Amino acid sequence: MFTLNGSPISPDTAFSAGGIQYPANWLRLASPEERAAIGITEVADAVRADDRFYWDGDLSLPKAIEDVLATKEDGSPLMVQVYDPATEAMVDTDQQVITRGLKHGMIAQVKQTAGTLLAATDWRITRAAEGIKAVDADTLAARAAIRAASNANEAAITACTTTAELAALQLTWPENA
Repeated sequence: MFTLNGSPISPDTAFSAGGIQYPANWLRLASPEERAAIGITEVADAVRADDRFYWDGDLSLPKAIEDVLATKEDGSPLMVQVYDPATEAMVDTDQQVITRGLKHGMIAQVKQTAGTLLAATDWRITRAAEGIKAVDADTLAARAAIRAASNANEAAITACTTTAELAALQLTWPENA
């Protein structure tokens, strides 16, 4: 991003400086020395935080990592509502609304990934259960590695106490899965 006297200017927009009108392509064609000579500075664009973990890409607005019971403005619990055909109105149930945190979604994704990886060899387990053919040791070892990785990933997610820790977390899976 370029700035002139503290104001941002677009690389493809005509502008004026010091009483001189510059064409729209001038910033792209000018050397850094030419830009500096009229007071234009190049400023690095702000790094946007990962939207999966922060609201509006702002590091100061982390998303909640734990599940939270939702409440109304007065502090009372927010209850799940269903349509009651007898009264033709929405009525509260005895179930409270839960706003899911990041950990919940990440653990669900780990379980889904593990299930997908295990699904590739499920047919061998079924075949063995039906007494057709025993499962080879390599397949059993690969499935055990997938389950171990899944458990380790879930434990790593659960151990995180901040949004920043979750964002930095690198989940791992066996290469031969």
